[in-house]
Amino acid sequence: MHRILIVEDESIIRMALRKLLERHDYHVSEAESVQEATRSYDIGHFDLIISDLRLPGAQGTELITLSAQTPTPTPVLIMTSYASLRSAVDAMRMGAVDYIAKPFDHDEMIKTVERILNEQTNKTGATATASNSPVSNGDKPMIGSSPIMTNLFHQIQKVAPTNATILIEGETGTGKELVARSIHSSSTRANKQLISINCAAIPETLIESELFGHEKGAFTGANTQRDGLIVSADGGSLFLDEIGELPLEAQARLLRVLQEGEVRPVGSTKTQKVNIRLLAATHRNLQTRCQEGSFREDLFFRLNVINLQIPPLRERGDDIITLAESLISRYCDANNKSPLRLSPRAKQLISRHSWPGNVRELENTMQRAVILCEDPLEIGAGLLDLTADLSSTTPKRNTGSAYKPSHSSAAHHDGHTNELSPLANDDLSLEDYFQRVVLENQDSMNETELAKKLGISRKCLWERRQKLGIPRKK
Repeated sequence: MHRILIVEDESIIRMALRKLLERHDYHVSEAESVQEATRSYDIGHFDLIISDLRLPGAQGTELITLSAQTPTPTPVLIMTSYASLRSAVDAMRMGAVDYIAKPFDHDEMIKTVERILNEQTNKTGATATASNSPVSNGDKPMIGSSPIMTNLFHQIQKVAPTNATILIEGETGTGKELVARSIHSSSTRANKQLISINCAAIPETLIESELFGHEKGAFTGANTQRDGLIVSADGGSLFLDEIGELPLEAQARLLRVLQEGEVRPVGSTKTQKVNIRLLAATHRNLQTRCQEGSFREDLFFRLNVINLQIPPLRERGDDIITLAESLISRYCDANNKSPLRLSPRAKQLISRHSWPGNVRELENTMQRAVILCEDPLEIGAGLLDLTADLSSTTPKRNTGSAYKPSHSSAAHHDGHTNELSPLANDDLSLEDYFQRVVLENQDSMNETELAKKLGISRKCLWERRQKLGIPRKK
């Protein structure tokens, strides 16, 4: 069980955050200040520290310095109000692993915590394990934890060690070649070559020569004898992408390779024995093409020994955000930019977009966003240039602010006690929660006290009043 230390001087916030984390099976400790945290705990024994930026005494960033002095530094996640987001830039430069803006909702906090802890696990040893994973492929591992992707990974793990022919089907951009490479890298042929060819990218007049080779003088321009890609893959694997585009004559030659394990170059009367494992992929329905007469039925049955269906990105649930964040990290490194994160609005837009181009479209979108982003911390929705109709999809309700109290009392500065009403359920949105707290407490609190209760600045309180149409009482 991961151990997390919360350092926050507001008791309501600290208590709500503790309950949230404990509901997700984290072992939580808490402190009101940096001094109390260092006095009461060995901060090097925690897996994560979540600290408010502004604390009585030393600021939360002091924990970054103190953690760096321990044998195994603990990552520090900084909480800051919207009005002081620029302060988060300095915190990140000092070594904070990330920041989260107040007020935050439960989903955002839990996803951020999970991501940080997973990254720390990877740094401390999971990388070596991943290199041997059946879904690992060098610098482009397959990412996903949704049930549909977990099932795919299980299938890959089962079929990879065999020599069975595999047909990989899925929409364009779903990562069919990545699946093929993962299968090859986890097979008994991993020390041999994986030869990849896109059947749709080679002119029909040259495809047979490319695949099967040719003799000198077999056709105009054949000035020398040449081995084909099938011979080059001998002992290894051959990946034929978009096999549905293969001409009928080439299909007949390929069928012989699969049936007899031999290849005959164009213009030759001799055959050559080959030992290859065929991995094929297509975005077309081959059964339909068989009915149309554009694909050989006997070849289809030879290819369809094991069929792997790659789900489109829109069916992968929360994997979309995980993939997007992984791509942002990769492109930040490639472009020498400091770490960026997605704004809540950007995450919402990504989750609701239909992604007709699948992972390839997501890669292009994230790369463009990283390159064009001028904000030092956050990628906004405007940079994504996505055209999803948000009004056509019912949005997921926020699970609520981290500031949801439960019949707890909070003493406020003039000595009076203010008891916040318990919230009805965990589905109250942040705006609903803000409005409720303001309306219930503005008669007994001034603006400074109310802003502090919400964990935001007076300016942010004023801006939210304007946005929600809640006038300030005089």
